[in-house]
Amino acid sequence: MSKTSEKQEAVFRSADMSLVEMYIPQEISRDAVYSLGHTGLIQFRDLNRKVKSFQRTFVNDIRRLDNVERQYRYLVSLLQKFEIPLYHEPLTDEESKPLVPPSSSIIADHVENAALLEARMQQLVESSDGLEIKRTDLEQFRAALLAADQFFSSESELSSLGNQSTQEELLELGEGQSLTRRACFVAGVIPRTKVGTLEQILWRAVRGNLYFKHLELDQPFYDPKTKEKVYKNAFIVFSHGDMIIRRIQKIAESLDANIYEVSETSEVRSTQLKDVNSRLQDLYTVLDSTNTTLETELFAISKELDDWYRDVSREKAVYEVLNLFAYDSSRKILTAEGWCPTDELAIVQSKLKETCVRLGIASPAIVNVIETSRTPPTYHRTNKFTQAFQDICDCYGIAAYQEVNPGLATIVTFPFMFAIMFGDMGHGALMFMAAAVLVLNEKKIGNMKRDEIFDMAFSGRYIVLFMGLFSIYTGFIYNDMFSKSLTLFKSGWKFPESWEVGESITAHQVGTYAFGIDSAWHGTENALLFANSLKMKLSIVMGFIHMFYSYMFSLANALYFNDMVDIFCNFVPGLLFLTSIFGYLVICIIYKWSIDWVAEGRPAPGLLNMLINMFLSPGNVEAELYSGQAKVQVFLLLLALICIPWLLLAKPLHYKYTHDKHQHQPIALTEDGETPNNGQIQEYNNEEVDDDDDEEGAAHGDNLGDIVIHQVIHTIEWCLNCVSHTASYLRLWALSLAHAQLSTVLWTMTIQIAFGMSGFVGVFMTVVLFAMWFVLTCVILVVMEGTSAMLHSLRLHWVESMSKFFKGEGIPYQPFQFVYLELEGEDAA
Repeated sequence: MSKTSEKQEAVFRSADMSLVEMYIPQEISRDAVYSLGHTGLIQFRDLNRKVKSFQRTFVNDIRRLDNVERQYRYLVSLLQKFEIPLYHEPLTDEESKPLVPPSSSIIADHVENAALLEARMQQLVESSDGLEIKRTDLEQFRAALLAADQFFSSESELSSLGNQSTQEELLELGEGQSLTRRACFVAGVIPRTKVGTLEQILWRAVRGNLYFKHLELDQPFYDPKTKEKVYKNAFIVFSHGDMIIRRIQKIAESLDANIYEVSETSEVRSTQLKDVNSRLQDLYTVLDSTNTTLETELFAISKELDDWYRDVSREKAVYEVLNLFAYDSSRKILTAEGWCPTDELAIVQSKLKETCVRLGIASPAIVNVIETSRTPPTYHRTNKFTQAFQDICDCYGIAAYQEVNPGLATIVTFPFMFAIMFGDMGHGALMFMAAAVLVLNEKKIGNMKRDEIFDMAFSGRYIVLFMGLFSIYTGFIYNDMFSKSLTLFKSGWKFPESWEVGESITAHQVGTYAFGIDSAWHGTENALLFANSLKMKLSIVMGFIHMFYSYMFSLANALYFNDMVDIFCNFVPGLLFLTSIFGYLVICIIYKWSIDWVAEGRPAPGLLNMLINMFLSPGNVEAELYSGQAKVQVFLLLLALICIPWLLLAKPLHYKYTHDKHQHQPIALTEDGETPNNGQIQEYNNEEVDDDDDEEGAAHGDNLGDIVIHQVIHTIEWCLNCVSHTASYLRLWALSLAHAQLSTVLWTMTIQIAFGMSGFVGVFMTVVLFAMWFVLTCVILVVMEGTSAMLHSLRLHWVESMSKFFKGEGIPYQPFQFVYLELEGEDAA
C-alpha cells in the first residue's frame, strides 16, 4: 500500500476514496473504534443488514446506555426547574484530552451512579412536591378562613340583610332571622377564571335558590396540575337542604375548586386559623430543609453531569458502530468495512497499531483495500472559511463522486452576485464590520451557547464578510454611499458656467472618469435613465459570463470521465446555441459601449429590437451597429437552428449505431474458452447486492426509446433555459435599482429634513432623525434588503449556474466521529 506524503486538495473534485476491510481482534475492538471515532476518517458500512436490530451483538449494552442517557436528561430537567446552570467543559479543553477511552469500570460506575441519583432525586422531588401540595392546601384553607370573617360579619349585620329590598335574592329568609341559622353553606377556593362559570352553573342547577359571594385573593397559589402559580378566589355559597349542598360541592369540585370545613362561629374559626398557622410553620421548615438538600445535591451534580454524559454518549456511539461489524465467534474477530480517503489510510493504520501496542495485543488489526464497483461517497476537504460556502451548494445537492464541485467557484461568485444587487459602500461597510466582529471573536463566540438565528449568522460569518467587502467594491463602481455620490476623481463632464433659473442645461464631456460612474450623474434629470440602461446591460453581461463558465464545468466533467459522446452530442451544440444568440448579444453590448455615438453623429441602435428582428426578420437590420451585421446574424441564426436537431438526434443515432455494431460483433474467446472479461463478470455476480445508499444495484441498460425521450426533454429544456435563465439575471438590475432608490427615499424622508433647520431645533432634529435613519438603514436596507439579495444570489447559483453542469446525485461522506451534543432535559419516563 502506498503512503502519500501530501493530502489531496479535494476542493475542485472530491477526494479519492477507498473501501477498506478491517479485521479487529475482539479484545481491542472497543478501543480501536474509540480511536477511529476521534480521527473521523471511516464511514462504516452495515455488514449485518439481514440481522434485526434487537438481535445484534451489542444491543443490550446500547439499551443500558440509553437508559443512562434518559436518567441524565431527567437530572438536567431538574436543573432547569430549579434554575441551576449546567457546567459545560470548554471544547478546547476537551480536544486536549488524550484519545483513550474510559475503562469499563468507569462506565459501570456511571450506570450505577445514574440509577442511584435518579432514585435519590425522585425521592426528594416527590417529597418536595408532596410538601408543596400540603403547603398550598393549608395556605388556601387559611385564605378561606380569613375570607369567611368577611362573609360572616356580625349577627346584626346579617339580620339586617333580610329587611332590605333584596330579600328574594337572599333565599327568602324570614324577617329578622339570621342567615347562618336558616341556611347551609359551602366554602372554598376556586381559580379566578372559573368563578363566573361556577356562579352561572349553580344558579341554573338550584334554580336561583342560593346566595353566592366571592372574594379575590391577592396571593397566587401553586397548582399541582399545571405546575404553575394561579390566582384564585375564595367563595361561599348559601342554600337549603343537604342534597342541594352536596350537589353544590360536586359542581364546585368539578371546576377544580377546593372545599374546606369552615365554621360559622368566629371562635371556632379563630381556633382553626391558629392550628393552620402552626402546621404551616412546621411545614415551611421541613420544605425548606428538603429543597435545600435537593438544590445542594443538584449543584454537585451540575459540575460533573456534562462530563459523565460525554463518556456515556461516546460509549453508546462505539457500541452502535460495533453493531455494524460482522462477528466471527470462532476466531473472536470482528470484521468491518468502510470508506476512507485514500490519502488517510496511513493514519488509520497507525491508529490501530497504536491501540494494539497500548493494550499489549500480539495479533495486530489488519487493514485491506477492497477493489469494488460501488459508488464511493463524496468528500470535499473544507476549513472554517470554505465550509459555509460548501454548505450552500450541499443544500441543493451533493456532488457526484469526482464531479466538479461548485463550492469552489461559489466563494467568489456568490458574494459578487449579491454585491451587484447590494452595491453601496456604506451599507457594505456596515455588513463588513458586523461580520468582522464575529470573525475576530470566533473562538470566544464558538464556545458560547447560541440560539438558532445567531448560530446561523455565526456559521456564515465569512459569507457575510465577503458580501460586505464585495458590496464596498461595487459601491465604488456605482459611486454610491448611503444614496450619495463621492467626488473621488475629477469629473469627465463640464457644466456651463452661467445659466438662467429654470433653464435646462446640458453638460459637455471633457474627459473620462477614472473609476466607476461619474459623480456628475448624481442629481441629473436623466440619472435614473442612465443607471437603468447601464445596470440592465451589466446584468445581461454578468449573467452570460456566469452561465458560460458554469457550462464549461460540464466540459471538465466530460473530459475527466472520458465521455466524448456527451461532449460532441450535448456540450458542443449546447455551447454553439448559447453563444450564437446570447454570446452575440453580449458582444454587441460591449461593442456599443466602446463607440462614441455622438462623434458618429447618429443615435445608438437599440439592441432589444435588434435581437427581436434577428428572429422575426432575418437579414433585415433597421439601424446598423456594424458593417455586415445582417449576414452575421443570418449565419448565427442558422447555426442556432442547426444545433436543435444536433442536440435532438446525435446521441440516439450514436447509440443505435454502436448498439447494432456490438450486437453483430462476435465475442472473442481466450485460449481457455472463456470470455476476456469473465473474471470481471464473475466478480460482479459474486458481489453482494444490498439496499444501502452507498452502493449501486445491478446496472440497468438504457434502450433506444429511453435515450430518445431523454434527449427530447434535454433539448427542449436547454433551448428554453437559455432564454429564461438569461432573463432571470435581470434581477441583478431590478434589485440594484430598487436598493438605490429605497436608500435615496430613506435619506430624503429622514435626515435630510433636519439639514434645513437651524439653532437648537436643528441640533435636536438632527440627532433624532439621524438615529431614525441609522436604525431604519440597519433594519430595512442592511438586514431585510440584504436577506432578499442573498436569496436571489442563492437562486442564481442553484438554478441558473449549477443546472449547467451539476447532477447532485452524490452520497455524502459521513464518517464516524465523536460530535459534542448539548445535553437537554426531559421528564423521566
